[in-house]
Order: sequence, then structure tokens, then C-alpha cells
Amino acid sequence: PPAMSRRVVRQSKFRHVFGQPVKADQMYEDIRVSKVTCDSSFCAVNPKFVAIIVESGGGGAFIVLPLAKTGRVDKNHPLVTGHTAPVLDIDWCPHNDNVIASASEDTTVMVWQIPDYVPVRNITEPVVTLEGHSKRVSIISWHPTARNVLLSAGCDNLVILWNVGTGEMLLALDDMHTDLIYNVGWNRNGSLLVTTCKDKKVRVIDPRKQQIIAEKTKPHDGTRPIRAIFVADGKIFTTGFSRMSERQLGLWDLNNFEEPIALQEMDTSNGVLLPFYDADSSIVYLCGKGDSSIRYFEITDEAPYVHYLNTYSSKEPQRGMGFMPKRGLDVSKCEIARFFKLHERKCEPIVMTVPRKSDLFQDDLYPDTPGPEPALEADEWLSGKDAEPILISLRDGYVPIKNRELKVVKKNILDSKPPPGPRRSHSTCDSDFSQPALEEVLEEIRALKETVQAQEKRISDLENKLGQFTNGTD
Repeated sequence: PPAMSRRVVRQSKFRHVFGQPVKADQMYEDIRVSKVTCDSSFCAVNPKFVAIIVESGGGGAFIVLPLAKTGRVDKNHPLVTGHTAPVLDIDWCPHNDNVIASASEDTTVMVWQIPDYVPVRNITEPVVTLEGHSKRVSIISWHPTARNVLLSAGCDNLVILWNVGTGEMLLALDDMHTDLIYNVGWNRNGSLLVTTCKDKKVRVIDPRKQQIIAEKTKPHDGTRPIRAIFVADGKIFTTGFSRMSERQLGLWDLNNFEEPIALQEMDTSNGVLLPFYDADSSIVYLCGKGDSSIRYFEITDEAPYVHYLNTYSSKEPQRGMGFMPKRGLDVSKCEIARFFKLHERKCEPIVMTVPRKSDLFQDDLYPDTPGPEPALEADEWLSGKDAEPILISLRDGYVPIKNRELKVVKKNILDSKPPPGPRRSHSTCDSDFSQPALEEVLEEIRALKETVQAQEKRISDLENKLGQFTNGTD
């Protein structure tokens, strides 16, 4: 019909999204980005900090920079060091901008508290170390709505869910993956996981029931790694390779996993495409490791369902990529995404903007978006409760909250042991250790604790004073 022919161009407010790198002085220079061969993004950002996995002799390290600390990074800038082998993945906690988790080749996951000021020395003591994997851990991801729930996946084909607040393992999903896990993603409310695996299967898992509720073998025919993420309405978006090694993207419906809603060829290149999804605009950004471009697509309910929008191109290939959560964007500039592109020696922010003439708040670009408050406690989620993210308005921009401390309360292992029967103690110190002597030791410990706390406060005060002196004179 003639009515159809008139509408040649699809209507969309995101048709003109364009990307622009920041000016040279707004980049982070002189960073030795990690050279580990791993398809992780190597970079994690939030409204306060940018964190980047770096080269480090002997152990594993990442650097954390306050967002405003652009320019050349001092070669003595403190690192977060504590792993005994390279760090493979890092992820900021969505509910606390001062807490970051790291996964390492040393088989452990560590959770760190990052102070608002730049510390003087390396941060070497994690708040908690999570041990349960038998091989290197290459994937970590925080639960989107439940406080302190962290997922890790290792080369032991195991997915573990942790309660960071107690340091305990909540669930271990074993016997589900027969080979190396490529990636793991949560759905919006954290009730389901999607995983991709070297055995060429995409699985949708209910972690609490420890059940695979849907799976698709070979969504892409090629042999190279597949990635999968949840997008709106529980659909699944995948990237992979065709039999002819062309890169592909796919969109799938869980209720009919056999046939794709959309399957598109893109180009011939061997870099794995990392998908970054913004639920508010329904745009998925594809960043290939080793590519020098970011392609982006809008996902809608009308054919062809995945609509190509544009490509941001540059000359330099990317080593990794950070993706700012929505609440960290500048709404006054109509910024709808910000990437942190890693080069060999620097990190370059790239801003995606929708051009608008008006200076007013563009509420159609910024629906309410997940804020920093968790919707559930870890044990509520574990017991079967689900909750959507708690949303905030960006009308007046988002102001990060002051540093909140992550408290880890380890359960006493003795609490869960049966009470001992009336047997004689075999402990050697029992008999000749008198009550007064014990009191004396305890008193001494109390005094030492007080001294340490006083010293800590003094150090912290001095660091703050030093921070005031050195601000603006680096």
C-alpha cells in the first residue's frame, strides 16, 4: 500500500546518536594496561571511579582512579594488590560505589573497600577473600538487586554465588557446564542467569532452583566464543560467529529458543564482540576486542527487531572497555552512554550523545533508572523473593553517596557444630591457665586495639590533610 512507501525511514529518537572522544586532557594517560589474554573488559567504572586491570610484576593488580583525576597518572600511584597471580575481571558493586570485586588466576575472588581519598600506599588487604574455585576465576558479576550477592565463574566450569556480607558460599552450580564458561549475565531483577560455554550451548539457569530452564545448542555455527546477555522482556541477545567466521548477532525468545527472532551477519573479523546493553534506551553497543569501532543497535518490537543505528570509528584498536552506569552520565549534555576505551597506555572516555536543541531535561531520554539502593537482602533473595531494581530520577543529575563501609560478619564455624558431650578436655592449656591470667591477656588485647584504632584515625586524618595540601599541585 502507498502508506507504507512514504515511511521509508524508521522513526526513532536514537537514530542520530553519535560518539565523540573527550579532549586529550580528559583522558587517563600512562597506565600499563594488562596484557593477559582474556576476553574480559579489563575496565570497570561507576560515578566515582574508573578501575583498570594493569600489568604487575609477580602478582595481580588493578588501579583505581577518581573520575576527576584525568591527565598523566603518577607512576607511583597506589594500586590494589593482593592477588598472587594476574587479575582477570573486576566489577564495581552496584549498591556501593566504594566496593569493587576482583577475580584472579590465583583461584580467589577478593572484595575491596576503596576510600574516597587517594591512599598513600598500595591497598593490599581485601575486606574479604572468597575461596571455592579450584582453577582460575575469569568472571565476576554482582547481583543487580540483592545486597552483597556476588557471582563468580571459573575455569573449573563452576558458577558460585557468594554472600559477601558473611563471606559464605550461598550456592554452587556444578554439573551444568561441560566445558569452559565464556560469560555469565543476570536478568534485570536477578532471578535468572544466562551463560555461554565452550560446548556451544547458551543456557538459561534458575540459580536458586539450580535448574537449567532453557538451552540452545549452537546459536551461532562458528567455533569461536559466543556471548549472551538478557535484554528487555527477558529476550536474549547473542554475539558469535558463522561457519564462515563472519561475526553475527542474534536475538532469541526464551519461549521459542529454536528459531532466532533476528540473526544478522556483520563482518569478518576474529575479535569477540562484547555487548553492552542500556535497558533505558534499549540500545546494545558492540565493542570488539582489537576493533577500533563501536557499533550500536536499537532493539524494538518491530521487524527486523535489531536495528542498526551507527558506528563510532577511530584509528586505535581497543584493548578493553568500561561502561558507565546510567546514573553516572551528564544529563545536561544529553549523554546516553559513556565508554572508557583502553589503549595500551591510556584510557580514553568516549561520550555517546543524542543531539537536542533544548537545554531542558530530556525526560524521554532519561526514564527513571536503577539507583544505588538494593531492593532485597541476600537471605531474602536466597529464600525465593524477587524484586525489581529501585529506580531514581536523573532530573537533577545524580550525586554519589559518601563512602559507606562494607561490613563483613563472618559466621562462627563453632555455632553450627553440635555441643560437645561431657568429655574431658584434651586441650593442654586448659588446666594450668588461671582466670586472672586470661583476664590480663584480654585486658592487654583491649589496650592494643584502642592504640591501633587511635593510630588508624591519626593516619587517616594525616592522609586527609595531605590530600588537601596536594590537591591541585600534582
